[in-house]
Amino acid sequence: MQDGKRHLYVSVTQHLIEQTRNESTPFAVLVDDDQLARLQDLMKVLEDDDAYTLQRAPVPYKSADHDEANEQFTDGMILLYTFLYDHGTTDTRQAIESMNVLPRLQDTDYDDPGYENSPLNK
Repeated sequence: MQDGKRHLYVSVTQHLIEQTRNESTPFAVLVDDDQLARLQDLMKVLEDDDAYTLQRAPVPYKSADHDEANEQFTDGMILLYTFLYDHGTTDTRQAIESMNVLPRLQDTDYDDPGYENSPLNK
């Protein structure tokens, strides 16, 4: 432990923060108590957004392309992966880079041909 920081292990998909690494917690971070509280907040927001997105999913007549639930989920995911990257170990940073998750979540592809005259394109 350096400067009051401790290693913790995180699973984004299972919303877990653990003290020991296992196959469910691939991301290692080094955080102090304040940073741990921030991580817990990010995980809680993501969990809440996930539940909201799930409730919205069955509505068949509304396009999810610009759905508020999806946008909230994406924003929460970007914040969480950014936190993990900023506080992660070298292995965690390399894993997130190899996933290409941050640029992909920030790039909506609306500049691609075919979207320019779409009524759904905000």
